Amino acid sequence: PNAIRKITMTGFTALLIFVILSLLLAMTYAGYRVPQIFLGNKKANHWERNQPVDDPAFLIRAKGAHLNCLENLPLFAALVLTAAATGQSAVVDGLAGVFIFCRLGQSAAHLIGTSLPLVLVRATLFVAQVLIMLYLAWMLMP
Repeated sequence: PNAIRKITMTGFTALLIFVILSLLLAMTYAGYRVPQIFLGNKKANHWERNQPVDDPAFLIRAKGAHLNCLENLPLFAALVLTAAATGQSAVVDGLAGVFIFCRLGQSAAHLIGTSLPLVLVRATLFVAQVLIMLYLAWMLMP
C-alpha cells in the first residue's frame, strides 16, 4: 500500500499521460471561467469564438496548449492502437518516453510564455513529435 508504484513507459502509458495532460490543461482555463459565470461576472457565452478574449495571459496560453494537445492526441492514439492491433506495440513503446517528454516540454513552454526562445523550444518539440509519429507510421506500415 505504501510502496511506490513503478510505471513502465509504453505507448499506452504515454497515451494515458497525454490524455491526463489534455484534461488538466482544459481544467486550467475552465476552472477560471466556470466560477466567473456562477458569480455573475461573465455570461456563459462570453467566450464564444471570434470574440475578443479578456482572460489572463496564462489562461490564454493554457487554452492554446490544450487545443494543441487535441490536434495531436488522435494521431498518437491511432498509432498506439494500430501498433497494439497489429502486434507491433514494441515499435511504439521504444519511442513512447521520448514522445511524451517532447509533448510535456512543448506544453510547459507554451504555459511559461511567448518569448522567441520559448516559441523556438515549442516549435522544436512539436517538430520532434511529428517526426516521431511519421517514423512510427512508417514502421507500422504492412
